[in-house]
Amino acid sequence: MAGAVEWRKSLVEVAGVRVALSRAGSGPPLLLLHRDTGTLERLPFHDALAERFDVLIPRHPGYGSEAQRADWMRSVRDLAVVHRWLLSALGIERCAGLLGLGFGGWVAAEMATMAPRDLDRLVLVGPMGIRPPGEDHILDQALLSYIDYARAGFHDQARFDAIYGADPSTDQLVEWDICRETSFRIAWKPYMYSQTLPHLLGAVRAPALVVWGAEDRVVPPSAAERWMAGLRGARLEMLPECGHCVEMERPSELARLVAGFVAG
Repeated sequence: MAGAVEWRKSLVEVAGVRVALSRAGSGPPLLLLHRDTGTLERLPFHDALAERFDVLIPRHPGYGSEAQRADWMRSVRDLAVVHRWLLSALGIERCAGLLGLGFGGWVAAEMATMAPRDLDRLVLVGPMGIRPPGEDHILDQALLSYIDYARAGFHDQARFDAIYGADPSTDQLVEWDICRETSFRIAWKPYMYSQTLPHLLGAVRAPALVVWGAEDRVVPPSAAERWMAGLRGARLEMLPECGHCVEMERPSELARLVAGFVAG
């Protein structure tokens, strides 16, 4: 039922910054890490997961007007440590599920390599963090306007319009601008991938589900082969007629996949 899920907001002091946290639902804890374009206040995808899990959605420091910037942060692995610290501060010793969307998938993977045995399930949706093979590359947002980069995440442009509007607000443009600046500071050289992560993925012991939109124009689906090579026994789900932002284009389908995998 629409509106039945009650989201609670709080600030948690971690590494000298106040991390903004949204939380809802009950059951096994599920940590959801958002994209490099930030996260909207509430999505149907979030509500669907909160019907099954205790869902925690922290805002990455520096990603959006509600997210305090951590001036000392210099790498995505730093960000992964912050989120591990956050779980510790909340008294969560073990997550039933760690779910990363796009850029958040990179952060989630780094977290999973740090403590391989304190996680039950890992779900990565079109993750950044590993360089695609051959001539393929992760879309460089420095070459596009804020709107064009956000639109590139959608195969179905009508879905973008339904969520952000055909002409996104000035406030939304400011949010994207803040997020972009932080990405350039912590994930610029090399752009949106790690040279070490492919060698560290073998440490992950949790079963992993990798989901990709077959029409992803931000992170080429060809990158999936490198993730599958690094994650032992991972399962790959390729969704046709879908772009990078799977949770906004196909929320019900993705929620079913995540819930079934994590609960299983």
